[in-house]
Formats: sequence, structure tokens, C-alpha cells
Amino acid sequence: MQQLKDTAEHVIARAKKNGVTAADVMIREDDTFSVTVRMGEVETLKEAVSRGLLLRVFLGKRTATSNTSDLSQAAVDRLVDETVQMARLTSEDDSGGLPAESIPRTDFPNLDLVDPTWEQLAPEERISWAVRAEKAALSADKAIVNSEGSSFEQAHSRVALANTLGFAGAYEGTSAGLFCGPIAESGGGKQRDYWVTAARHRKNMESPEDVGRKAAQRVLRRLDARKIATCQIPIVFDPLTARSLLNHLFDAVAGNSIYRRSSFLVDKIGQTIAAPEITVVDDARLPGGLGSAPFDDEGVPTQTTPIIENGVLRNYLHSAYTARKLGTRPTGNGSRAGSGVVTIGPTNFYLKAGKYSPEEIISSVKDGLYVVELIGFGVNTVTGDYSRGAVGLRIENGKLTYPVHEITIAGNLLEMFKNVEMIGNDVTFLGSIAAPTLKIGKMVISGE
Repeated sequence: MQQLKDTAEHVIARAKKNGVTAADVMIREDDTFSVTVRMGEVETLKEAVSRGLLLRVFLGKRTATSNTSDLSQAAVDRLVDETVQMARLTSEDDSGGLPAESIPRTDFPNLDLVDPTWEQLAPEERISWAVRAEKAALSADKAIVNSEGSSFEQAHSRVALANTLGFAGAYEGTSAGLFCGPIAESGGGKQRDYWVTAARHRKNMESPEDVGRKAAQRVLRRLDARKIATCQIPIVFDPLTARSLLNHLFDAVAGNSIYRRSSFLVDKIGQTIAAPEITVVDDARLPGGLGSAPFDDEGVPTQTTPIIENGVLRNYLHSAYTARKLGTRPTGNGSRAGSGVVTIGPTNFYLKAGKYSPEEIISSVKDGLYVVELIGFGVNTVTGDYSRGAVGLRIENGKLTYPVHEITIAGNLLEMFKNVEMIGNDVTFLGSIAAPTLKIGKMVISGE
């Protein structure tokens, strides 16, 4: 970690010598282990250390970005010099510049991002996690005849950031994920599904056997799927498909969509845009959260930002650039792409849990559909129009009955959020965006 800090400070010093108005640099190092197993045999195995340096320089209102994986001093010095020369050739942009909020500070909280016990796992034990998950799935039922594989990944990441305002910060974190994807077969053909668990700490991971069994349960219930007639009925989204709705909401409240006026939520701050039970936050300070960090990729201190409170839209999410465009403050959501350009990213962006269990939500539906997979990209963030292929289970008299496929569900995101009738207590974090089970009053299903 100290070497990353020293390199970052050297880059800033070099940039200052080149006469920049301002500059910042982020360096990330990842120690990763990954294994993929299929039918009990190891297919891929990788252990690697990767490093990347992302540089941004400003000459007045001109900006240039660059990146490198070579952290030798000669390569870094050359990169800084060339990036400054590039900046002289770019056009001016009044909204560019470092965030004023990225000032020197030492009061960053401990967010519990590191689990040192991962280092105690030998490679053989890590491989066994993937083997055990797949074995549990394959042994669950004789209808499970094949596998798309099972994989385990674990990483230890370190981040250092510095800028010409005097900011210098660093943090580290661990994370892991376990995936299992069995294939089941019956007279009606083959079906695939999966389950996954992810966390920063080992204690928060589901066991390999649980992952395998859940994956098996999910694929078995999809066998012998049918088509259904076109209708308008209640829809229940499981946590994985409900998560995709939160993805669309994030895109709609990201500052770049707002200043470009390419969002269905433009000019709606303070307005009711969802059911009164809905509260959505972007919480970078969630202890142990997969998206938690003490500061963003521009050095802005992170925070908990309310997005929707009891159905009312409260905030958009901003980087320093979009905040200047719209005359507001950055929210600590600056995220650097691989090229070094700063975009807007979620931290822990999630819909807060409701009071109902998934079983209670399903039992409340007399005739409806429980969605377990969404297909395609038929979502227009400008208008909110929504149309996607789906796979699910028919709900009849409060019980899951038979699987359904080859259908399309359609609506409008604004109306969908307003028509949420029940929210589950099962928020499922598999990344930076999460949601619980959701029931929407009525949506159109296009079938036969």
C-alpha cells in the first residue's frame, strides 16, 4: 500500500512540474484468485496481481486522461509528460476540474472492508468451494444432467488516490463470489439457472452446499415450461429480477442522464414517483458493503444519499463534473472507467426492505406471475417505457404452480414504481445494486 501511495504522490509532483492547473491520479492493485470447475474437473485456474494507474490533468479548462499498467518510474514519468501534452490539444470545457470537496482529511471511517481470514484459505480449499457447490447441485435430483460450471473468485484490492489540492488517501478491501449453474432435462427439453453468493467477509458467504442446492431448486422448477395467453395480471419480481429495476432507476438518477435530459426523472425532485412504501438509498458507508468506500474515485468523501423517501424523489447522483453542470454538489459517486474518464457509479444502491416475506407476497396473489429471469434490453430510460422477455412461474390461488416461458412483460417504469403493492424483507446483495422481492399490481403479459 505504501508503494502505491508513494507512486501517486510522485505522479502529482511530476504533473506540477509540467505546469498543470490541476491533476489527480488513482492507482488500483488487485490480487485475484479464480477457478472454474465443470463436471468435477478444473477447467480454468488463475492467480494474478494486476495494477492500473489512471491519470487526469487539467490545463485551464482543457482536460486529458490516460492510463497504464506499467508503474516503473520511467513509464510513469513519460505518461505524465505525454498526458499534459495531450491536454494542450483538447477543447475547453467550463465544467471540468477537480472537486473542491477533495481536500486533505484524516477522518475517514472504518467501513470493515477487509477480511484477513481469506488469506488462510489454501488454493486447494478455494477450488473445493467450486467443486462442492457443483456436486451439491448435481446430486440434488436425477433430472440435473449437466452443468454450465461452478466458479469461485476472491480478490484483495488496494486503492490510492492523490491530487494537486493536497488530497492523499488509500483504502483496501476483500471480496469473494461463488457461482453455480446446473442444467436440468425433462421431456419438455433442457433448462438452465444459477445461484450465487458474494460478500467481503467469509462469514457472510452462503456455504457451497447451500449455493448448489439453491441453484438446483431454481433450475428444477423451470422444467416443462409452457406458454400462456396475453393478459394483464399482478407481477412478482424475485430479488434478482427486481435488482434490474433498480439498475434502471440508477441510470435515471445519474447526473449525466439529468443534465443531458435523457431521463424520465428530469425535473422531478420533490415529486411522488413511487409508491409510499418505497425508500431507495445510495449508501457508501454501509459497513462491509460490496460497494462501500471512504471516498470516491475523485477523492470526494462518500455519504449516504437518499434517492427516494416514502415514494418522493429526493436526490440525483453526481460526480464533480455533473454537479457543476447542474449547479449542485457532488455526492461521492465519481467512478473511473478503464480509460481514466470519470463517470457516475453506484455505491450500495438499494431498495430498503419491506415487512413481507416472499411467501406472504406470493400467497397474496390469486392469479399472477413470479418472474425469475428477464431477457433483452427493451428499456427506454428517456421515456421509462419497459418491455422485456421473461421467464417465470404462474401463481394460482397464492401458490407457485407451473413454469412459463416465451412471454414479454411490458409497462412504464414510472407507473411500475407507483404500482408497487408489497415489498419483501429479503434484500439480496450480490453487488452494488440490490432489491428485495417486489409485487407490482398489474402489468401486461404478451403471450400466445
